[in-house]
Amino acid sequence: MKITYLGHATLSIETKDKTLLVDPFITGNELAKEIDINKLQADYILVTHAHQDHILDVEAIAKRTGAKVISNFEIVSYFEAKGIQGHPMNHGGKWTFDFGTVYYTNAIHSSSFPDGTYGGQPGGFVIETQNHRLYISGDTALTYDMKLIPDTIGELDLAILPVGDNFTMGIKEAIKASSFLNCSKVLGVHFDTFGYIKIDHKEAFEKFAKAKKELYLLPIGGNLKI
Repeated sequence: MKITYLGHATLSIETKDKTLLVDPFITGNELAKEIDINKLQADYILVTHAHQDHILDVEAIAKRTGAKVISNFEIVSYFEAKGIQGHPMNHGGKWTFDFGTVYYTNAIHSSSFPDGTYGGQPGGFVIETQNHRLYISGDTALTYDMKLIPDTIGELDLAILPVGDNFTMGIKEAIKASSFLNCSKVLGVHFDTFGYIKIDHKEAFEKFAKAKKELYLLPIGGNLKI
C-alpha cells in the first residue's frame, strides 16, 4: 500500500489495483491549496463521518471519477440522493470488495452534515488486503473498543489516528490507543489545519519515542509505504 497525506484527515491509499480516497477535505483547507482535486483518482471514497471537514469534496470527486462511497447507511443515503453510488455499512460489519475487506469499527465523536442533516453514527475502518491490514480510526476519543480490533480482526501494519486534540484524541491518547491496538506504528492526522488543533511536532515525536513507538507526521503530498 502507498498512503499519501492530502492534509487534515484526507488520504489517498493505493492498493495493487485500486485507489481509495478517505475523508476528502481539500478545497476548504488553505494548507492543501497545492492539491488539485481534479487530478485526484479514486475508485472508492471512504467517509468516517459527516462533518464538513471530512466530506466537503466527496460530491465533486465522486461525480468526476465515478467512485463508490463507502460509509454508514445515513451518509451513503445522503450521497445516493445526489446521484452518487454507495455501499452502506454499520458498526461491527464487514464486506469484501475487489480490493480487499473493509471492517466498520466504532468511533466516539459526533456526526451531522453542514446543512443539519443527520449523519448517522461516526465510525472507522480496518482495510485488509492480501498483504496488509490498516486501521483508520476516524475522528474519535480514545476508546477501550480499540482493544478488540487486533483480537478479532488481526495484527495491524499501521494505525492512522487523530493527534490534534480538542475535537479528538491528542498525542497522549494516541500513544495509549497504539498500545490498545498492539500497533507501534502510527500515522498522525487531523492536526495543524486550524488553531484548535495545532500541535508541537518536536514534542509529539519525543513522546512517541519515549513510549518506544513510531509516529509519522507527513507533509501534505508526502507518502508512506507499508
